[in-house]
Amino acid sequence: MINTTLSSEQISAFNRDGFLHVPAFFTQRQITEISTWTDELSLAPEMIGKDWKYFEESALDRTRILCRIENFAPVHQHFDALMRGGPMQTAVSDLFGEEAVLFKDKINFKMPGGNGFSAHQDVQAGWDAYAPLHITAMISIDATTAENGSLEMLPGQHDKGLIGKKWEPLTEVDTKHAPYVPVHCNSGDAVFFDSYAPHKSGPNSTDSARRVLYVTYNANSSGDHRVRYYEDKHKSYPPDIERDQAKDYSYKV
Repeated sequence: MINTTLSSEQISAFNRDGFLHVPAFFTQRQITEISTWTDELSLAPEMIGKDWKYFEESALDRTRILCRIENFAPVHQHFDALMRGGPMQTAVSDLFGEEAVLFKDKINFKMPGGNGFSAHQDVQAGWDAYAPLHITAMISIDATTAENGSLEMLPGQHDKGLIGKKWEPLTEVDTKHAPYVPVHCNSGDAVFFDSYAPHKSGPNSTDSARRVLYVTYNANSSGDHRVRYYEDKHKSYPPDIERDQAKDYSYKV
């Protein structure tokens, strides 16, 4: 692996902005492996007790398309090894200043016609019930662009605490109308950001999928809350295959 340890300059930039873009965090050979594992997950049938698949309606033709897979570490040994003890955990440990512990894992697919997501801080989804701070490693499996909905960050707002309301997207008033910065990535790039850093992305208007791996950690001193987090999430937002059709599972943030 390359770039497994961040420099003092990179750590300073992260502390200043609340996020850090690291080009070529993985080599193309490594990202090809990650892409293969992603295909394995996406092509596997939906099964209760396996990884969690979520779907949305395409803006192009209203068909049902895959938008996200979560909680796949327990069922995919290669991803599990990558996320625990690999370069992402090492880099996030550098940013915490202590060992990082895996909190959650997901892949956002953003297929052609797939939606973006509204501006938010990750802490707005109640993550502070598990640890005071989380850091996410975003890995671009595919290149991200303005056309397919790159991640957009708001620098220097991560140290302001909770600036919006829980379970509601951020408004321009919340962010004082400050401009977001698009972070366009090549395949293999990484973006690290903390749970108070405002971010958003636009829809995918291209004819190709934009797959991105998100791996979130908390500091070891805050404990290991992965199992409890997914137990709690299952009660309110289970994977599509386990949903009660009479209930409303509207996505909030």
